Amino acid sequence: MLGEGIIKGMAETARNFVGSYHDPLRLTTVEYPEAKIAAKENARNFPFLVFDGDDAMKGLRCVACQICEKECPPQCIFIVKDTVKKPDYIGKMQVQPKIFNIDISVCMSCQICVEVCPFEAIKMDTSFELSNYDRFGGLLLDKHQLARPNGYYHKIHAIEAEEVDARLAAEKAKAEAKAKADAEAKTKAAAAAAAKPPALAAPVK
Repeated sequence: MLGEGIIKGMAETARNFVGSYHDPLRLTTVEYPEAKIAAKENARNFPFLVFDGDDAMKGLRCVACQICEKECPPQCIFIVKDTVKKPDYIGKMQVQPKIFNIDISVCMSCQICVEVCPFEAIKMDTSFELSNYDRFGGLLLDKHQLARPNGYYHKIHAIEAEEVDARLAAEKAKAEAKAKADAEAKTKAAAAAAAKPPALAAPVK
C-alpha cells in the first residue's frame, strides 16, 4: 500500500505524543530544579577521590603515583607527592599526595584517569550542578573538595563499587597469604640454621 510506512510512522509518533502526558516511562521532562531525575548507574561527569574509613585525608586510596596526571589528555590534573610517609586509616605507613588538584573547567570527562589508576582511587562522579561565578578558582578543586567516602561511591555506582571492593579484598587476602608464607619460610630457615651443628675448625699444623 502506497504510504503505509508514513502512516505507521505517524501512528508511532501519535502514540508517543499521547503517552507522554500520562505514562511515567514516556515523561521526558520534569520541573527542574524542584524535581530531579536520578542519574543512571553508568552516568559520569567529573572525577572524585575515594577514601576509606572516617578520615578523608588519612583514608585516601591515592598514593600519588601520578599515572593519572601523566595520562590525562587535557592535563587538568596536578599532583605533588608528599616527601614523607604517613599512617593511613588502618595505621599503615603510606605515601599520599601533598597536593591533588583537578581543574574541572578543563576536564573533558573522558574517564582515562579512572581506567589507568591501579589503586581504584579515582572514580567518576554524577554531580553536575557545579556552576559558580568564579570561572577559574571556583572550578579548581583540591583533594579536600574531591574526597568522597567509599559509601558515596556505592551509592552512585553500586554494581561497579561492589566489584571493586571484591577485587580489592581478594588482592588483600592474596598479599596477606603471601606475607604469611614468606614469614613462615624465614622462621623455618632460621630454625634450621640454629639446629645445624657448627662446623669443626680445621686442625692447626
